[in-house]
Amino acid sequence: MTDVKRRGLMFVLSSPSGAGKTTLSRRLLETEDNLVISVSATTRPPREGEIDGRDYHFVSLEDFGLMINRDELLEHAKVFGNYYGTPSEPVETALSDGQDVLFDIDWQGTQQLEKNAQTDLVRVFLLPPSTSELERRLRRRAQDTEEEVVRRMAKASDEMSHWAEYDYVVVNDDLDNSFRSIQAILHAERLKRQRQTGLTDFVKQLREGL
Repeated sequence: MTDVKRRGLMFVLSSPSGAGKTTLSRRLLETEDNLVISVSATTRPPREGEIDGRDYHFVSLEDFGLMINRDELLEHAKVFGNYYGTPSEPVETALSDGQDVLFDIDWQGTQQLEKNAQTDLVRVFLLPPSTSELERRLRRRAQDTEEEVVRRMAKASDEMSHWAEYDYVVVNDDLDNSFRSIQAILHAERLKRQRQTGLTDFVKQLREGL
């Protein structure tokens, strides 16, 4: 296969909690070559089984504030009482090397990414098939207390109101179908002319008979 040099893209998946973005993100990472996950910094404590540097960069509130002041974050937001943010340096390194970077972030972070990296950004929003199904999924995963489930459901309506800010919207009523849709979006966006930075030289060589 002919390899034309290209700049990587920033592939954002957003959804209310329980709509499936984490499951679909993991599946993309397992099946797609040249795709890496953006590892966020956070002030929340690690959950059981989470590893610093792999799942998140766990930092103190003071260190997170310093990262903001030094302009080291592409985006940051406060979610359920904790701060989350995307360190900019590893993302830019990956994009320059032609790697795509996957973001599992909310609408607040996506808005900030749009300001800082609009041409690299591809935004996909996942919707649940119904509110009752969203609540069922939250309860089924058994990660949160009853109070937390109620709080996440209350927040879901506001989160879903931002669907129109995204380039693509996928209703996750079937995991396999949703995955195929998201995969198709990624493949098409990789082929956009402006991302293929090596096309000028490649076409020049073709015209010269090389």
